[in-house]
Amino acid sequence: MGKAFSFVVGATVGAAAGAIIGILCAPRSGAETRAMAADMANDAWDSARDLYEQGTEQARAAMNDFGPMVDAKTDELRAKVDLARERMDQLRETLNQAVNSGTVTPAMDVEVSDAVAEAAAEAGAEA
Repeated sequence: MGKAFSFVVGATVGAAAGAIIGILCAPRSGAETRAMAADMANDAWDSARDLYEQGTEQARAAMNDFGPMVDAKTDELRAKVDLARERMDQLRETLNQAVNSGTVTPAMDVEVSDAVAEAAAEAGAEA
């Protein structure tokens, strides 16, 4: 990228220098050449300003289009999070009811036999 950038910069500087020399060496009077150069500079300035305004307008339009999309995705994500919370609350309530009724033994009350613990340790070592 360094060589390509250097080439582009060199070509641009060379073109600008050539244009300036061409204008200065033109077979016109000084006043006429200066007036022509001033007109060219004004035209370039107007063109740059128009291009800037056009780019600004396009950026504003893109932001106006982008904002509602972000809001919609945010609302969608909030709805999914709320649904997940509701499901977790339901599962927690179901589990609490099962533990309270005695059909499920809480994990802290479960005793693991030595054979099961060894098998779990071997499975963990293989992974």
